[in-house]
Amino acid sequence: MTPELHTDRLHFLPYRAEDEDHFVSLLRDEEVCRWMGQDLVPEPELRALFAAILTEVYPRRRFDVWGVWQDGVYVGHAEVKKTGNVPGHELVAALAPAYWGRGLGGEVVTGLLRHAADDLGLTEAWGMVGADNTASLAMCERLGFRYVRDVIGDDGSVTKMMRIPTIGSAERQPGGEERRMPLG
Repeated sequence: MTPELHTDRLHFLPYRAEDEDHFVSLLRDEEVCRWMGQDLVPEPELRALFAAILTEVYPRRRFDVWGVWQDGVYVGHAEVKKTGNVPGHELVAALAPAYWGRGLGGEVVTGLLRHAADDLGLTEAWGMVGADNTASLAMCERLGFRYVRDVIGDDGSVTKMMRIPTIGSAERQPGGEERRMPLG
C-alpha cells in the first residue's frame, strides 16, 4: 500500500476520490505539461487515469503515487515507478505553477528518494528532465543526480536521463548538504 510521506513542509497522501479535480487541473495545465514533456491530455482521459489510480494502481500495488499537499492545500503530484523510460525506478514530480520557485520541487524529490531507499530498498533512482527545463536540471544537480544521456523524442525533443544513488541522497537536504554520512 502506498504510504503517507512527510517532509518538513509537505505531506504526500495517496489520492482519494475527492482529489480528482485537483489531479485533473494540475495535469491540464499547459505549463506543467510543457515542462513534463507531455502533450496536453483531454480531460476525460485524465479522469479515466485518475479512476485507474484508485481502482487498479492502489489495489494491485502497481506503484506508489501521491497527491502532494502543503498546509492542507494541493500543490502537486508525485510517483515512484518503473516506466520503461529508464533501467530502474523513475521519480516523477509535478508542482502547480503557483508553487514553483519555493524549493518545494527539491523537497518532493528528497521525500521520494527517502521512500525509494528506506521503504522500497532501492539503491538508485532515475529521472527524465526536459533539456530546456533549466530549473529542474539545476535542482537535480544540487541533489546529486548525474547525467546519463540524452533521449531524443520522435518530435526531436531532448530529454536528459539522470541517475542518483539513493543511499546517502535520501539524507540530503534540498540544498544538497548531507545531514549525516551515508551508510556503507
